[in-house]
Amino acid sequence: MRGQGNGAAPGAGTKRAEEFTELRPLLFAIAYRILGSVTEAEDVVQDSWLRYDAAEARPESPKAYLSTIVTWLAVNVLKSARVRREEYVGEWFPEPLLEDPYQDPARSAELADSVSMAALVLLERLSPLERATFVLRDVFGFEYIDIAAAVGRSESACRQLLVRARRHVRQGRPRFEADREARDELAARFFEAIGNGDLDGLRDLLAADVQLVTDTGGKAPAPPRPIVGAKQNLRLLGAIIPDLDRIGLTLEPQEVNGEPGALARDGEGNIVQVMTLDIAGGRIQTIRMVSNPEKLAHLGPVADQWAVAREYRHGRDARR
Repeated sequence: MRGQGNGAAPGAGTKRAEEFTELRPLLFAIAYRILGSVTEAEDVVQDSWLRYDAAEARPESPKAYLSTIVTWLAVNVLKSARVRREEYVGEWFPEPLLEDPYQDPARSAELADSVSMAALVLLERLSPLERATFVLRDVFGFEYIDIAAAVGRSESACRQLLVRARRHVRQGRPRFEADREARDELAARFFEAIGNGDLDGLRDLLAADVQLVTDTGGKAPAPPRPIVGAKQNLRLLGAIIPDLDRIGLTLEPQEVNGEPGALARDGEGNIVQVMTLDIAGGRIQTIRMVSNPEKLAHLGPVADQWAVAREYRHGRDARR
């Protein structure tokens, strides 16, 4: 491995802990973009620390060494996860990430776009090695010598992996609102309109071909397929919005995966689902909702979505 040293010096444990703490945000950011899972990324980062702490020799470059370990572990996890994802019930979205711990002020918009729901769903088209190579090179700017060590391929092979990855990404690259201030202002109007039951206001914000897509994994109630078109989505929202107050469900606007979004909570503050908005061209293009309770547990207590749905239906039936 590049940068391997000659041995551990006295006090190396404390030094390594400091190095790891400094690099941890980057390591998590790499692992999450490869895996699309907060819990799996955290496990991979923790495993990398155990290996780093137990290593006899101290590497010349802790960043290169730890990034190699994290990438290798994440690729192995992703290889086993792909079988489960192929058998996943319904649409698959990444676990919601409320805050990316790795920050680079010079590239904040680029980093936010790379962690968006749309971008991570697109990366699912790539093989594990293509995905890792793309993340390391195009998102974090690693040199090919370090990428080669991380994925266990030659530099030439990594260049070929990157060419294929870029081609797939280019073909399906998601659109984003270039003006982030305008994007956030439109999202605020969207959530305000929902809170006020203002369907006319919502109509002005939705693209004609807007899609509402939900990830439940078969473990929460949701429409069986995507809802496509402004008219269809307004009909759905018009049926749901009047009962939100009655069942105590509130929307808490929150940036999710670098995009405008919200946490839906029940009357006791438990999380019902997480929503994100894809905005481009001054309109909402996609509304994504993550309702699978297994993907929400890292955010806090999760509501019984089936009970929420029963309460909603009971109230509607009682008024008929």
